[in-house]
Amino acid sequence: MDVVDTGTTAFMLCCIIGLTLMIPGLALFYGGMVSVKSSTNMMMMTFGAVAVVGVLWVLFGFSMVFGTSYGGFVGSFTEFAGMKDLLESQTTISGLQVSLFALFQALFAAITVALISGAVADRMKFGAWMVFAVFWAVLVYFPVAHWVFAFDGVVTKDSVGGWIANGLKAIDFAGGTAVHINAGAAALAVAIVLGKSAIFGQLRKPHNVPLTLLGAGLLWAGWYAFNGGSALAAGNSAAIVMVTTFVATCAATLAWLAVEKIKDGHVTGVGAASAPSPAWSPSPPPVVRSRPSAPSPSARSPAPSASTPSASRSASATTTRSTWSASTSSAVSSAPC
Repeated sequence: MDVVDTGTTAFMLCCIIGLTLMIPGLALFYGGMVSVKSSTNMMMMTFGAVAVVGVLWVLFGFSMVFGTSYGGFVGSFTEFAGMKDLLESQTTISGLQVSLFALFQALFAAITVALISGAVADRMKFGAWMVFAVFWAVLVYFPVAHWVFAFDGVVTKDSVGGWIANGLKAIDFAGGTAVHINAGAAALAVAIVLGKSAIFGQLRKPHNVPLTLLGAGLLWAGWYAFNGGSALAAGNSAAIVMVTTFVATCAATLAWLAVEKIKDGHVTGVGAASAPSPAWSPSPPPVVRSRPSAPSPSARSPAPSASTPSASRSASATTTRSTWSASTSSAVSSAPC
């Protein structure tokens, strides 16, 4: 029996807790962007995806990702089915218990599926989303994760892994291929299939920007665990990755705010929240339509005496839109972010 590295074990336990914070973080990030009516459904999509993928992972998902490979494309469905033989004191390449490594990777799988939900906000029922989550995890995520994360000998000494990890020798700490590119492509495909939202193109705004900002903060915290934990040890590699994660997010926040200031003349909370979480928002959810307040009597267009009814209505509507646009711009510009 290999010796368990207690320092690595403690480090990975902390990273798993940090990764778990990304679940409410993603739910709040998306939930604050949609209407009040849709916010609970939006947040439940995140928790539902985590729940169903977690069960699939134990049944056969871990085996599909880290089992002995079939041609470098998918792992054995039965080698670790039901997580058999993984609760003993086996270890991986860094002296980490296989059961803990499996839990760390399970959160990768669950969050990857959950972040696609941003593409279906206000356009998919919860039941349909759960069915989609099952099929996408099994048919897409598990095979692609095997390509990227399954290095030869990572779980057992004789195990053969995926073609990207061992053929291309790619080291994908942040899951750029299996998580971000994979989920982004899925979000685009789902958005195309579902079509435009019923209120696409209308004036809309987030119903609760503070929730979105809080979610972004939790995602930022989870990034340290996500990236640093991929080193599988509390060493120099993890330290460099965490520093990079911090500096890159700070720079991205300033870049977003600068672009907004130059383009629109003011900064926004949603823009600031987008910086720590660009990879978790492959298709930002549509947000609630904002109803304009009634214009003041002086702002209403007087009915011309020599005009048709349709011309009068058109002139009135044009004046109302102009008044609402000007008042909204002024309010947003003066409001604190």
